[in-house]
Amino acid sequence: MVISLPGRSVMQAGRAGARRWRLEFEPESRPWIEPLMGWTASADTRRQVRLDFPTREAAIAFAERQGWRWRVREPAPQRFRPAYPDGARAEAPAAGLADLAWAA
Repeated sequence: MVISLPGRSVMQAGRAGARRWRLEFEPESRPWIEPLMGWTASADTRRQVRLDFPTREAAIAFAERQGWRWRVREPAPQRFRPAYPDGARAEAPAAGLADLAWAA
């Protein structure tokens, strides 16, 4: 069992539902190529199950009630991205060698 806070899709702009913790089963067997059609097949049906919870504690409590071994995958820290106007703002240039040449 892995309990994680999944990142949002690149197609999502909003944050609705982004703070829900997900409980997923880890793979038990490797997938293989089905020889007739060439599709990816697997005998692991538990990989299809995903359970969402409002908090990490709720997900942990559910896994413990079921008697499952679990681990928590903490989310990566979010990087600060300045808003567009802040990134496009012209800053005053620092005094450099070119500025000193004009002063002489």
